[in-house]
Amino acid sequence: MLSSREWRVLALLSISSFLNYFDRSNLSIGATNVQSEFHIDSLQLGVLLSAFFWTYALCQLLGLAGWLADRFHVGWVLAAGFFLWSGTTGSAGLAHSFAALFAMRLLLGAGESVAYPCYSRIVANQFPEHHRGLTNAWIDAGTKCGPALGSLVGAIVVERFGWRALFIALGFGSLVWLVPWLRWMPRGKGVSAREDQTGVPGVFQIFRHRSAVSSALGLFCSNYFWYFLLTWLPHYLETERHFPKSRMGVFASLAYLAVAVSCVCSGWLSDHWIARGGTPTRVRKTFAGLGLALSTTILPVVLVRDARLAMALLILACLSFGLFASNLFAITQTLAGPRVAGKWTAVQNGFGNLAGVVCPSVTGWLVHRTGEFYPAFLVAAAVAATGAAIFVFGIGPIRQVEYAQA
Repeated sequence: MLSSREWRVLALLSISSFLNYFDRSNLSIGATNVQSEFHIDSLQLGVLLSAFFWTYALCQLLGLAGWLADRFHVGWVLAAGFFLWSGTTGSAGLAHSFAALFAMRLLLGAGESVAYPCYSRIVANQFPEHHRGLTNAWIDAGTKCGPALGSLVGAIVVERFGWRALFIALGFGSLVWLVPWLRWMPRGKGVSAREDQTGVPGVFQIFRHRSAVSSALGLFCSNYFWYFLLTWLPHYLETERHFPKSRMGVFASLAYLAVAVSCVCSGWLSDHWIARGGTPTRVRKTFAGLGLALSTTILPVVLVRDARLAMALLILACLSFGLFASNLFAITQTLAGPRVAGKWTAVQNGFGNLAGVVCPSVTGWLVHRTGEFYPAFLVAAAVAATGAAIFVFGIGPIRQVEYAQA
């Protein structure tokens, strides 16, 4: 069982991930409103939806986010990133041009880029292996509950008060989180001291390993699927299914919530399996591979005419994705080891989140060219299936890798 201190830290990390994804998904909720106000087409909307991911991915891929997480007090690094991304979200609600909103999304990505490297360093240093499935699941559940509540509440706010009110209230209101975090954030040598870099491998040494390359490629595939849901599902429900804003909010919320519930349950089950003697390799790969493979049930959603059946298939795909999501970063943290967790996670997350640049733009282009969502759903399902194969066959045994000396 987790101690009260561990539960307190985990609760704050989960809340921060909740707000993190609420912030990044709010543009999807108000997408049709923004599109109308700024007079932009689906192709331009896709570019705007992808703007966040340019800086989010590059700050991690170029090593800045991982360097900050590994070199400085990780609690303060997370606090600074949180302050930047929340303030930027609030300021985006004041933007009165496409260019200004685009710039705010770029700053949002830079602020949020430190989140997962910080989460990984904290988890790898503060939580044992047999608790990491549940720990990561709760953090990941926050990333799914953020869009879930955002879709439900955000749709109501946007419908009644406009998209700007949602951005301003969410961004500036979220800053309250900093008060308990600065009081209860983890302390101790593992997270508050600068890491001694003696003997710590560099990025190129890490990514000479098959498992490191495969984890990054697999994350790209899984993120493509997730960001397809996150950025375009609300738009699909409104334009293709002709759901009013309130009904769209309900079903998008249920879809994201299904991922969160499945993620927490799967995290607990995977830890229980390991505690009873299952190897991390068998347990983590089973959940990751099976979850992504079953996520391909997203494809029939766009093919069936009956709205109730389509929504049932959507929920099934999201429940399946939760099987995968609960074990993703537990795999990374075990492979990397505590001293390299921040650096490995940052580069892996940076590459994987290039899917956030590719997916919204590709989806927008496909919808713009074809006038329908079927090709976009087909690509998302195919990429998820590819990710399943990578996690099962590309990644080696789930144990800390042995780094070659420079």
